[in-house]
Amino acid sequence: MDGNGRWAEKRNLPRSAGHLEGGKAVVKIIRACLSRGIRNLTLYCFSIENWKRPKEETNYLMGLFSSRMKAEIPTAIKEGIKILHLGKREGLPDDVLSAIDEAKEKTKDGKRLTLQLAINYSGIDEIERATEKALRSGMPFSSLSLLDFVDNPEVPSPDFIVRSSGEKRLSGFLLLQSSYAELGFYDNLWPDWDELMIDIIINDFASRKRRFGGI
Repeated sequence: MDGNGRWAEKRNLPRSAGHLEGGKAVVKIIRACLSRGIRNLTLYCFSIENWKRPKEETNYLMGLFSSRMKAEIPTAIKEGIKILHLGKREGLPDDVLSAIDEAKEKTKDGKRLTLQLAINYSGIDEIERATEKALRSGMPFSSLSLLDFVDNPEVPSPDFIVRSSGEKRLSGFLLLQSSYAELGFYDNLWPDWDELMIDIIINDFASRKRRFGGI
């Protein structure tokens, strides 16, 4: 979900306008995933490093996360979407935590699409927290897999990780889970993403030959 700010700046609009438009793109992408039978979607909404941005912008984003999450709960229930949070709870405002908890509880029976929202997330932080959980479990190292201790271990590792805006790096996204994920980088800024982009991505993924270390 990269490029909201640049989308706004290209149009001489405030960065907040880009984030608002990016929220509309989220709705389009979720609908496209539902209609195409995609079962799992993770959106990288806000990294731990994003707190370095101006306070005015981070405050706006937190308010946007809280309000949009609560507003979309009825639709998520109707459409069979299960909402999960991915990331560190510590440091998030109370209203965002409340929205996350309400969304998780009210959509827990969703079966069509599992939607992970990575908010206050860093792959390194998730690995550190998973390691701490594993050590506290008391299980012998020989039987441990850190993947059993990530934030949402029931969610499968991704098949395809895609990034908007032309940036060609993972920026700490799902570091532990991405070992065999295919990668796709697309120039479109996030607010310009729509159903057509999902079709492009599906066709791109279908053209890949996945070997998982074999021949």
